[in-house]
Amino acid sequence: MIKPQPGSNARCTLSPFSLPLLALIMLAGWGDGTAAQEIPEDRFARFRQLMAYPSLVKGGVVVPRWLGDGESFWYADGAPANTVMFRVDPAQGTREPLFDTERLRTALIPVLGHTPPYDGLPFSEMTLDETGPAAEFEVEGRRFRLDLDGYGIEEIPARSPAEVTRTTPQTVEDGWPATSGPVMEVPSPNGAWFLRHRENDLWLRSSEDGRMVRVTDDGEGRYAWSSAGARWSSDGYRFTALRTRSDKVHRMPVVHWLGPEEEVEWRDYPYTGGPWPQPELYVVDVNSREPVSIDLQAADEIGIHVIGFTPDGSRLLFQRVNRPMTRLDLMEADPATGESRVILTERQDTYIEGLRLLEVQGSFYTPVDDDRFLWLSERDGFTHLYLYNNNGDLARRLTSGPFPTGPVATVDAVAGWVYFHAQRDPERPYDIHLYRVRLDGGDPEQLTEGSGQHAIQFSPSKAFFVDTHSSLDRPPRSELRSADGTLVEILSAADISALDALDWRPPEEFVVKADDGVTDLYGVIYHPPDFDPAGRYPVVEIMYPGSQTTAVPRTFTSNFWGVQAQALAQLGFVTFIIDARGQPGRGKDFQDVVYKAIGRNEIPDHVATIRQLGEARPYMDLGRVGVHGYSWGGYFTLRAMLLAPEVYHVGVSGSPVVELESVAWVPVEPYMLKPSDNPEGYAYASNLTIADRLAGKLLITIGTADVNTPFAQTMRMVEALIRADRPFDLLVLPDQSHGLEGQSMTYFQNAMARYFVEHLEPFRSPASS
Repeated sequence: MIKPQPGSNARCTLSPFSLPLLALIMLAGWGDGTAAQEIPEDRFARFRQLMAYPSLVKGGVVVPRWLGDGESFWYADGAPANTVMFRVDPAQGTREPLFDTERLRTALIPVLGHTPPYDGLPFSEMTLDETGPAAEFEVEGRRFRLDLDGYGIEEIPARSPAEVTRTTPQTVEDGWPATSGPVMEVPSPNGAWFLRHRENDLWLRSSEDGRMVRVTDDGEGRYAWSSAGARWSSDGYRFTALRTRSDKVHRMPVVHWLGPEEEVEWRDYPYTGGPWPQPELYVVDVNSREPVSIDLQAADEIGIHVIGFTPDGSRLLFQRVNRPMTRLDLMEADPATGESRVILTERQDTYIEGLRLLEVQGSFYTPVDDDRFLWLSERDGFTHLYLYNNNGDLARRLTSGPFPTGPVATVDAVAGWVYFHAQRDPERPYDIHLYRVRLDGGDPEQLTEGSGQHAIQFSPSKAFFVDTHSSLDRPPRSELRSADGTLVEILSAADISALDALDWRPPEEFVVKADDGVTDLYGVIYHPPDFDPAGRYPVVEIMYPGSQTTAVPRTFTSNFWGVQAQALAQLGFVTFIIDARGQPGRGKDFQDVVYKAIGRNEIPDHVATIRQLGEARPYMDLGRVGVHGYSWGGYFTLRAMLLAPEVYHVGVSGSPVVELESVAWVPVEPYMLKPSDNPEGYAYASNLTIADRLAGKLLITIGTADVNTPFAQTMRMVEALIRADRPFDLLVLPDQSHGLEGQSMTYFQNAMARYFVEHLEPFRSPASS
């Protein structure tokens, strides 16, 4: 049995008397362990294993490595113990092993001095020389070249760590938001240089000898150059760069506690309603190192996304968006002079994509040829494809209907086809398929089969594509299809035997009505491995109603929220996830429910969901309901516990937003406007003013180095709960940012599981229910 241990998990239930100690407390558990419900070892083991759920699914996903003819490719398949590489020639209709596995393994024995590991190929990556023919690969840190005709093998010098570092992009700095990943160096097209920023200026690093060449020398701390989002011209002689004024932007202290002395790092953090960073766009010549300023035709409060240079380098394309994200301009500039013009303007009365714009802004524009481009627009309430001439004149609309379209998969201008993703099934509105439509108009054709979502990889020739697809109950499979959708061959199907060993069962999809009684909402529900519909089970909702994404998983290997729900079900809970009004993927009206109203409609939709699920499924014990969310999900976990305490009894709120006036502008302002423009909306959205409504058990977790939802946000919630004299629990994770890492992530997940087990008691006997 596993339960919280005295001493190792120190508890503090906060009250007004604990305020002086608050800065020193790190809470990681609850109670002395005497009252905690024990977790059976096998259940907890299944929970931990399913937290790594995607790694238990072997195969089914193919990454084609296209060869010189633009149609043939090779790919690796199978688990590490039996890896096989296949070569596929779609035109000839052949698929055959690239290597004679036994012959290769035998050839390796003399040079390795022992039998290679595993039973298949002892590597999964290689470089194929088609002229040889030969292959180069690494085994046990040594590099070899294999003659594919005679299977002669020779050891060749492996690249040293210094050479690998010199010839690959290196990390420049952590990105913001923290979950966006690091900012990396930008390689030139010819591979000669890597562009980066350092010490407020631009630098070029040589891939040949590693030398650093300073490009600018006038950068300042709050007027600095940046290589983030830079684009190179195709000839490698020019690149774009941003220089940003941030002297008026709020700065946030991030305290690092774990060194010999405390260290304070200051980060720019533009609050809602506060001053904005002001970007300037430049084109820089590698030889002259002279920046050319691009005329942005705007004073301030804009955002810039650089699309890139045209193939001949004569024009630079970029997008400009205003602060409320109600206007998006496609622009072009002369890289030599900086003169610019607006090609087209996209407008909305509310917002264009909102926070999701950061993710999808690169998909609005797709070039067709030298004279035309495709543009994605939600102007009629659903995203659709429009064909434009380069002067900004609309040629024709290509798609229509009450469903979202995009992004574009590829364009075959010669054959006259556009290939694109879309969600056209009214019965399964979140399924994603591949379609095509002619550039001169006509009805779209669906090219993929099977429910779920389809990820597409086109051949360079545009004649074939690899379709990797799955659904919640159907494991991944990769298929080779011709451009018209005809199935050529099944390339790989997943092995899920590791899941079978864990008594895994697929989740159940469901449809309920929103709080308005009209709108359909779609979700999934997970059951324990020994589920008995005659029993009674506590319920945990995994919640993330953020306006920039959906949370419900729609593929077999799931997402972060699905993994959590599946893992918690192993501990005896019925868990579920729902996508409510205000989230993307269902059109503008569905999402605009959130406009000027974050925090107002989400919890009513989730409460309506729980009540309908409980009515239809008596095994769900609505007297024992928990809720967990992280980031925006943490905000709504607090919201659920405070607005609906009669429904939600236990909550784990991870790294929460707690109110909207002192958080970063980008996830808030597009939907809520500035606080001065929507004071009633901001006041209603605050969790601080309703802290006295807390009635259930609440655990809040936060990393001290979080730069998305700052530590100060959690401290404000802590103070509000203290002033309201409401007991709660707090877990502080030292020096962790928004994306938890390593042991801290494991600790957080285990803490969440134990908290729900202790307070919802999934293993108590039926007689005590």
